[in-house]
Amino acid sequence: MPLYKRLTIDSNTKVLIWSIQESYTDLADGITLTTANQTRVDSMKSELHQRGFLSIRHLLKEVGLVDADLIYDAFGKPHLKSGKFISITHSFTFSGIIISEVPVGIDIEMQRDKILKIAHKFTPFQEYKTIANHDALISKLTIVWGAKESLYKIYGKKKLRFLEHIYIEDFKFADEKTTGEIRFENETQSYHVHFLEFEGFTCVYTY
Repeated sequence: MPLYKRLTIDSNTKVLIWSIQESYTDLADGITLTTANQTRVDSMKSELHQRGFLSIRHLLKEVGLVDADLIYDAFGKPHLKSGKFISITHSFTFSGIIISEVPVGIDIEMQRDKILKIAHKFTPFQEYKTIANHDALISKLTIVWGAKESLYKIYGKKKLRFLEHIYIEDFKFADEKTTGEIRFENETQSYHVHFLEFEGFTCVYTY
């Protein structure tokens, strides 16, 4: 079973990442889905999405949980029946979860040139135009996007705008961390942001 990485942030917070190498049939083996989630998987047009969905259930299994322990609210945000906080992500051949006693978010993104075309939509792009190295620029923008996506998942509602309401403090790659803020409706909430890169992907988790 390709559990790719397990990170213990503190006694209450864990991150698990799965490398999706198995077939749909292999991933379905040993996993029992609720009726609603089985219907959801069956309706997915992409087998990659189906495999991603099932790989998340294997990650739940790694921490002693099953599919039925997971519920979704009206905004599509996942929750655990136990009251603990969870966030979920899936990108191509990797998936991940973060579980904690406090609100958390996680995002995995493939590093792609495509991000250059949308950078102006989620960050003041001039902040990063001085980065001459192409790969470094892609890497930095992917981290910023992942951080904002993670904070968006923590907030869990649809009104937040990445460009206007979510701020990420500038950082050095070597630090592997920074801070972020959600600034919305005259309130500011601050969060820890951590990131790691592997095999052309970026994972960002926030708490």
